Amino acid sequence: MKGKPATAELRAYFHQSDDRTFLKGKYHTAPIKIAKSFQMDQELGIIVMDVSPGMLEGDNYSMEWFAGQNTSLYVTNQSFTKVHPCPNGGRAEMRQLFQLDQSAFVQYMPQPSMLYQDAEYMNTTVVRLAPGAVWMQAEVLCPGRTHLGERFKYRHYQSALSVYYQDEMIFNQRQRIVPSSQNLQEKGAWEEQTHWGTFYVFSDRINSSHVEAIREKLQSLPQTPKSEVLFGVTLTYRHGLVVTASAQAAWPLQETLECAFHFIRKTVFGKGMIN
Repeated sequence: MKGKPATAELRAYFHQSDDRTFLKGKYHTAPIKIAKSFQMDQELGIIVMDVSPGMLEGDNYSMEWFAGQNTSLYVTNQSFTKVHPCPNGGRAEMRQLFQLDQSAFVQYMPQPSMLYQDAEYMNTTVVRLAPGAVWMQAEVLCPGRTHLGERFKYRHYQSALSVYYQDEMIFNQRQRIVPSSQNLQEKGAWEEQTHWGTFYVFSDRINSSHVEAIREKLQSLPQTPKSEVLFGVTLTYRHGLVVTASAQAAWPLQETLECAFHFIRKTVFGKGMIN
């Protein structure tokens, strides 16, 4: 697929009034935009749309989210993030900033990412938290279009997540996958697993008791040979908890991470289910 590379921006500002969160202002350039915002029971829902067929070589997307004091947001997108082949040695890139004021509550729950054969993709996220703020994210990485025989045929995937609490960096995660030079299916690596998922929650209310509680919850989920999910749960250096999981399909990972998400919403923050 050929096309002119897109440099796209999206910025959104949110404020709280009368116990409800409102979209105060926004700016976007094609091909990304906020397709819809809608009031939910306990937060403002935001759906992001990419009107292109997917990210092409040279595409550079930047999204910035500014959550005012006491705001509550649930952000998702309409479909998979699809990264097309990059035949000329370039890459597609996504950069995001989440700026949370005091007691803001932001949940970023996108659809899975899928890199096509010969694709190269870099995804960088920076989160800045004020005291009392909460940021959660779940993400799933697919190995390619498996129905077309693509499995780890993309060229390069790289992700970076940095989290700051006030001015202190409390988390810094880097992941780099180069299938052509890494033995991903070897013992001690991914072995038979093909899909990777991660759930993050950062808040100054997270503590060690939540690790065992969420582990027990996930262990209670039903498992079948074709949908078995391997997972681990750990605390971060400060104010954070991470669930990492792998499987042979996207849907069992999504179910596992959504279970972790709703469990944390209920037990730590007293919030109900999102349908």
